[in-house]
Amino acid sequence: MAVDWEQRIDFAKLRTDRLERARAALADSDLGALLLFDPNNIRYVTSTHLGEWSRDKNARFALLTREGAPLLWDFGSAARHHQLYAPWLPPESFRAGVAPMRGAMPDETGVPDSLAAAIAHELRERGLEGEPLGIDMTDMVTLHALHRAGVSTADGSQVMLAARAIKTDEEIALLDHAAAMVDAVYERIYEILRPGVTERQVVAEAQRLLFELGSEQVEAINAVSGDRCNPHPHVFSDRLLRPGDQAFFDIIHSFMGYRTCYYRTFNVGGANQAQIDAYKQCREWLDEAIALVKPGATTDEIASVWPTAEELGFADEASCFGLQFGHGLGVGLYESPMISRLHSLEHPVRIEEGMVFALETYCAARDGVSAARIEEEVLVTSDGNRILTRFPADELLVAGRVYVRGADLVDSGRPTGAASSARPDAAPAPAAAG
Repeated sequence: MAVDWEQRIDFAKLRTDRLERARAALADSDLGALLLFDPNNIRYVTSTHLGEWSRDKNARFALLTREGAPLLWDFGSAARHHQLYAPWLPPESFRAGVAPMRGAMPDETGVPDSLAAAIAHELRERGLEGEPLGIDMTDMVTLHALHRAGVSTADGSQVMLAARAIKTDEEIALLDHAAAMVDAVYERIYEILRPGVTERQVVAEAQRLLFELGSEQVEAINAVSGDRCNPHPHVFSDRLLRPGDQAFFDIIHSFMGYRTCYYRTFNVGGANQAQIDAYKQCREWLDEAIALVKPGATTDEIASVWPTAEELGFADEASCFGLQFGHGLGVGLYESPMISRLHSLEHPVRIEEGMVFALETYCAARDGVSAARIEEEVLVTSDGNRILTRFPADELLVAGRVYVRGADLVDSGRPTGAASSARPDAAPAPAAAG
């Protein structure tokens, strides 16, 4: 958090740098302007947001041109709020506007044509009426209305992804803090994992702690255990954890707009050799990939160290897409460049200093039901990389109650009535007196 007595995140610089990078990417393109509906892109260029509410509604839109301040048409009174509390842009940048909201306001309402007329007017005012307008994402009624208004449209998503690929120092600090919050959540998950707890209870506790620590959005938490581990279902359930279960979790949340994608695997109460072996292999695949992350390397080099679809028991790479996987991370969960055997071997991308990746691997255990899943967030530095995710993952951790046999207590000289329910990493309980 910002304070007066230490220099921490320079939010003014964050806002300025992001807008300059977006403008520079636009200038390098053949587009005249960008029309943005993606909340991540709107936040990137205007430093405003309406939180989780706006994530999937397409209710806000912004226009970015090569010169001048961006324009934002926001949901009703939100525009007035920005005029009062967002002084980094002039008040006239913020306007009330209504979007078709994914087709809920169709042509007969007049809303799509009104939006298109407003955009066409702003382009004419800036001498851009003959140049293509890049759009990052939209609904079909908006797209058709823009065409009726004579606006030529093109893909604008690649321009914004290019702008966001290299992170500034402030962005890196925010990504690092977002990961630190998940470090704390995994400590809590380790404490509560035991037989009788459900996957959804773990998810609820993780969300509670994230919001208490300052998260503004919890996009998703995967909680997968026992016989749900293989194949990976990518969603949590109401399953009860049982002794000997392997369980893995993915925590995706946002702090000040910056995401995490952060898997960890645990065992509950104990582990068999197949589970330990799967975890070791999963870790080796991940470490081999991390070792290759440095400026000048290419994404095909990373993808090549991961097993093929056939080696994983799948017919083709599309069928196991996402199991051995890498992706850029920033204000979006998936940013450029992406890394997989599906596409990276034929279409490599050069890795640059300042990129941040989430690299994730998966290994099914030979018992047929268990599996390990590990993920690290990796910052590309001038001389290699730095790991942002710090919860221990070098070896498989066993969580839950430690059960002590009576014979163990006798052998250790303790009375047979003594018992321990300490965590596996706790020191042995002292022998009872008497």
